[in-house]
Amino acid sequence: MLRISSKVSIPDAEIRITPIRASGPGGQKVNKISSAVHLRFDIRASSLPEAYKQRLLAKKEHRISKDGIINIKAQEYRSQEKNREAALARLQELVRSVAEMRRKRIPTKVPRRVKKKRLESKAHRGHIKRLRGRIAPD
Repeated sequence: MLRISSKVSIPDAEIRITPIRASGPGGQKVNKISSAVHLRFDIRASSLPEAYKQRLLAKKEHRISKDGIINIKAQEYRSQEKNREAALARLQELVRSVAEMRRKRIPTKVPRRVKKKRLESKAHRGHIKRLRGRIAPD
């Protein structure tokens, strides 16, 4: 059971973890040991609340396919168990990122004093630039 919050969790049956061979340089055991982990999680078929599903599917994330499947590959550790924990932690972090609702920003009105100061500053800069011009002969 992967706990997302106090009320939301993902059962282990919904998460498919497959051991795979890690890419990159290796030693003698490079072709024998499958230490990397490939995690797949189907958002649409999951038991997550509907709001979580909608936000996950709407999220622009390279790990989420068009079919609504989250693909995570973990290969930073030499141990398969540590890679498994890392993949689960990434999934947990991804789902938690959509769990919190951000409040919509309410734009504030610009104070009258700030507008006046800006216009005075513009007029002052314009006056300085006018003084840089040619001096008219008398």
